[in-house]
Amino acid sequence: MQSKDILIENIEKIHTTEMGVGRISKNLGISGDVVEYCISKILKDSSEVTKKGKNFYIDVDDCIITVNSSSYTIITAHKK
Repeated sequence: MQSKDILIENIEKIHTTEMGVGRISKNLGISGDVVEYCISKILKDSSEVTKKGKNFYIDVDDCIITVNSSSYTIITAHKK
C-alpha cells in the first residue's frame, strides 16, 4: 500500500499537540484549526506523501507537513 493511501485510510487519527498548534500556526502563518488545515492539504490530489524512517512527509503546495507514522501526530509543518 502506498504511503498516501495509508495516511488517508487513517485520516481520522490525525491530530497534534498544543505545542504543535503554536508551531504550525507560526511556521505557516495561519490561524484557526491547524489540524483541519493540514488534513485538507493531505487530501489534495496534488499532495505527495513519502515515508522516511518513522515519519510521513507531505509535500503539497508551498509547504511540507511532517506526521508521525505510528501515532498520526502532526509534528510540524513549514513553508518550502
